[in-house]
Amino acid sequence: MESGERTLTELFEDVVARFPDRVAVTAEDRELTYQELDHRAAAVDRRLRKAGVGTGSLVALLVPRTSRLVAGLLGILKSGAAYVPLDPGYPRERIAWTLKDSGVTHLVTTHELAEPLGDLGVGFVVLDESAAASEPPATAGPGDLAYVIYTSGSTGVPKGVEVEHRSVVRLFDVTRDWYGFDEHDVWSLFHSVAFDFSVWEVWGALLFGGRLVVVSQESARSPEAFHELLREQGVTVLNQTPSAFVRLAAVDETARHPLTAPRVVVLGGERLEPAALRGWFDRHGGERPRLVNMYGITEATVHASYRPVTADDISAPGVSPIGVPLPDLGFHVLDEHGRPVADGSPGELYLSGPGLARGYLGRPELNKERFVEVPGPAGTLLRCYRTGDRVIALADGGYGYLGRADDQMKIRGYRIEPGEIEAVLVQHAEVSAAVAVAHDYGAGDLRIVAYVASGTPADALAPRLGERAAAVLPPHMRPSAYVVLTELPLTLNGKVDRARLPAPTAEAALAPVAVAPDTACELSGSERRIALIWQSVLELPEVGRDTDFFDLGGTSLSLLRMFGQVNEEFGTDLDITVLIEGATVEALARHVDAALSGTAPTA
Repeated sequence: MESGERTLTELFEDVVARFPDRVAVTAEDRELTYQELDHRAAAVDRRLRKAGVGTGSLVALLVPRTSRLVAGLLGILKSGAAYVPLDPGYPRERIAWTLKDSGVTHLVTTHELAEPLGDLGVGFVVLDESAAASEPPATAGPGDLAYVIYTSGSTGVPKGVEVEHRSVVRLFDVTRDWYGFDEHDVWSLFHSVAFDFSVWEVWGALLFGGRLVVVSQESARSPEAFHELLREQGVTVLNQTPSAFVRLAAVDETARHPLTAPRVVVLGGERLEPAALRGWFDRHGGERPRLVNMYGITEATVHASYRPVTADDISAPGVSPIGVPLPDLGFHVLDEHGRPVADGSPGELYLSGPGLARGYLGRPELNKERFVEVPGPAGTLLRCYRTGDRVIALADGGYGYLGRADDQMKIRGYRIEPGEIEAVLVQHAEVSAAVAVAHDYGAGDLRIVAYVASGTPADALAPRLGERAAAVLPPHMRPSAYVVLTELPLTLNGKVDRARLPAPTAEAALAPVAVAPDTACELSGSERRIALIWQSVLELPEVGRDTDFFDLGGTSLSLLRMFGQVNEEFGTDLDITVLIEGATVEALARHVDAALSGTAPTA
């Protein structure tokens, strides 16, 4: 593939000419050769042009995971328009909002999806089984839009990211030497077309003459069914979010027929914890398939970095390695004032280069905020995208991903990167995934709660995780509670869905420090009353007389609440400094007993 300054559709026409009879798409409904796919896309193109669609237009795409999805997408591009993908799983209100916000005039869809939508104020172009002879693509150029994909916004309002043809074309130009994609590759289209990982999957196949296997919604939701599909179809290039791949790897571990066809697995879309791949490496090694972590964002056209995952990464705690920038992109790590950080210091990542999106559709103020100019070499100014992601330059010349700047937690005055905690927890052999979040227990009492995926019961696993955290992490970074789930909830895009994580409860979440079974019977009267207050404030089923308050998950705010309740319970006026040498039930009870008797506390 020699791209130069050409469009996706022009390059696709070249592939059709080279491989007309090779299978281009395999889906539940049918297989299509490149020539058949081209003819079906041409029929969509003809109907769109007849409806007045042309270069510069935006056309919405709402199609199930069938061969028609690929034909509809290609047909929109052939007309010169850009596609605005919608997922059939979206609520009608979300679909209607996106249509209005994007300003599209037409929606390419199917009969079964169009009927329940009703009147949405746009023209419907309903896909059928017709085909037409291919005609030259419309006069779209490399600088015209290929798609507008909506991503979640920090304000709660989605924003449409405008990506041009040339940004997608150069993505495959600059990565081709790393991967060697060709007509013998089989790709799976696992992700929703409304998630930009799908751009990599679709064009990775179609620009090189490969075969694209469209994964049905049912198979995408079932790791077992997906594993079987990958094996049956001989998929050689697999693309997954780490969360989804961990589930697939668990199936492969016990499968009668493990996967053998993949030659490369590309991981992206969210933070990778290499330790979660321990079992996979034990079975498959790191050469066949090769596992590659690619950090990326929609605003930089899917992928921005490249990092093969090695066996050494599995046992190396710390940051998530994302490797080096793609050859035509620049990484700039800046502090909160927009100045370069010292080598080895964390900062916010700014991206520059031809992979950057045109901007956000209809969001001029947001464009000014996120697409900014930073000083470049020789007094120049570079157009950069401010990612909001925190990274650090590593000694090997690559970068490590720390997490979102807005995911940072501030606990007891400390700024905490949740990724550091998650990396420690995933090192445990019985944990396949972990997420650390700040949970407000009321009155601003923020504590770290860890959610882990494991098949081990919580009462057995939580104390062991607590011991590991205590051995590795400073006190302010240790989770106050652990919620053990069989698996973490995922979004439609395969990322961890934090909004669906259950609230921690005394039954579901256990404190990291185990309490001896016979501790409760050893408590004196005052100790028992204080312990009950601690249980209430910390939301724990029991506490020990010699366990430190902070080791049980307490924070400075919860300590103040607890201390106030103790003074109220006993009618004392103790100062909190009495706990300066140790905040245990036993120590506090000694001070309470001394205050009530008018004597000095005994050691």
